[in-house]
Amino acid sequence: MNAIHIQTVGIAGAGTMGAGIAMVCAQAGYKVILADISQAMLLKAESAIQASLAKLESNGKIDARRKTEIMALIVFSEAVGNMKADLILEAIVEKTEAKTALFKQLMDLNGPETIYATNTSSIPITQIAAGVSLPENVVGIHFFNPAQIMKLVEVIRGAKTKNEVLDQSVAFVRTLGKQPVVAADAPGFIVNRIARLYYVESLKMLEERVCSIETLDGIMESCGFKMGPFKLMDLIGVDTNYAVTESQYKLFNFEPRFRPSRIQKQKVDAGLHGKKTKAGFYTYE
Repeated sequence: MNAIHIQTVGIAGAGTMGAGIAMVCAQAGYKVILADISQAMLLKAESAIQASLAKLESNGKIDARRKTEIMALIVFSEAVGNMKADLILEAIVEKTEAKTALFKQLMDLNGPETIYATNTSSIPITQIAAGVSLPENVVGIHFFNPAQIMKLVEVIRGAKTKNEVLDQSVAFVRTLGKQPVVAADAPGFIVNRIARLYYVESLKMLEERVCSIETLDGIMESCGFKMGPFKLMDLIGVDTNYAVTESQYKLFNFEPRFRPSRIQKQKVDAGLHGKKTKAGFYTYE
């Protein structure tokens, strides 16, 4: 099990994160199987990857031949349960039971020579690995959105993760041109623990009618943040962001400073999930 011998990367879940990670892996020369049970999601992911590569081409960062080579490395498949790969990374729904069930299925197919990575942003790695036959092969490899742009990747060791698996995961991330940081299996890991207050405090100010969404975003951007909290929640997905906040709130034994916002919950319930639904805290054409 060596990162330099990893040839095929399987990615389960063709949402925004899965598509971005697939593109990054293909750009690094890996064969990629991007799998999802939804054909519509796969078609959307393919279009998104093509659009991102077209942008790189228009900016002169790649040529037409290179774009074709990258797309040729990605196989889009509805057969999630038939995925054979040297490293499998799941980017599915943020629910422990779903992630554990997927890994059980894929472990029966692939065995102990495969690394099983989760892109979870909040669920403890140890919790996901607890119900599988190879917990020592489970690791967190957490990319940030948009995966094809953001350089930082958290690599998280579960209670039973082997040293070899952790080391090879770090080495793999480096082959993608990313900056890996090793994090403990603590609630929110590193970045989400810090960033949660960026969102929660902004939402509290909105609840208290301190100022408008536009003002809050403008203030934070004027302080040096590339995106204000509400623009960033729309980009990540209001539903995804809320799920992470809710998970972290529970993991911290309902610590008040991590309390999910009623305003954000209302957006989720209304299906206003941000850019992917054309409306969230802002509206998009």
